[in-house]
Amino acid sequence: MNRKITTRVLCLLIFLGFAVPSASQTARSVSGTVRDRAGNPLPKAVVELENKVTLLIRSYITDAEGRYFFGDLSTEVDFTLKAQYKGHWSKTETLSKFNEAKHAHIDLVIPID
Repeated sequence: MNRKITTRVLCLLIFLGFAVPSASQTARSVSGTVRDRAGNPLPKAVVELENKVTLLIRSYITDAEGRYFFGDLSTEVDFTLKAQYKGHWSKTETLSKFNEAKHAHIDLVIPID
């Protein structure tokens, strides 16, 4: 019986040894700043990140400097980003699965008159 437990523990350790590095290699993040046309940061703008495979949308409200951040994103999926502020929308930007950066930076501009 002890041999079965030892074998199972050894198999689990081997699995974890392979699984953990693999998971960290498939994660990335994206951040940026939401601004108006004049370059002023827009605090409390809503940034939407859409997974183009699952169509799941995550949202983030920008901080006082107009910054946003999304982490733990798959490298094997395209994402689109857009921002909304007081009824006005930015152009939609794409974070491509072909972008190999671990951390992408995408600024969004909302045309406010």
